[in-house]
Amino acid sequence: MMATLEHTNFTVRDPQASAAWMHKVFGWKTRWEGPAIAGGYTVHVGTKHTYLALYAPSDPQLSGESSYDIVGGLNHVGVLVEDIDTTEKKVIDAGFTPKSHADYEPGRRFYFNDDNDIEFEVISYDKSVPGNT
Repeated sequence: MMATLEHTNFTVRDPQASAAWMHKVFGWKTRWEGPAIAGGYTVHVGTKHTYLALYAPSDPQLSGESSYDIVGGLNHVGVLVEDIDTTEKKVIDAGFTPKSHADYEPGRRFYFNDDNDIEFEVISYDKSVPGNT
């Protein structure tokens, strides 16, 4: 039996603002939002089957640490898209800067950091490669 990742929950400054750019860039919808643990607020944004839970505590704090140096750190979120060029334009229009472009089997990718300094990897698989549908 295959397991499927259903959601990931991470802390942001403003869940509604993060959800708004994800609506525009990825075409995702808000599935739910409301009060959360410790006086915080959460927005669930994504698709019918998977989503990101964007949580803000009542007083969010910046860590200043690199996630790549912390055990358990969130290093990046990978998002699969059909049209990487159109998505890159939307990323730029949202005010973010694409970086680290790479084109290798099985597809193309680039990265960007959002306004919470969360790194996103945007990937598009080459449909001509068997198994990449």
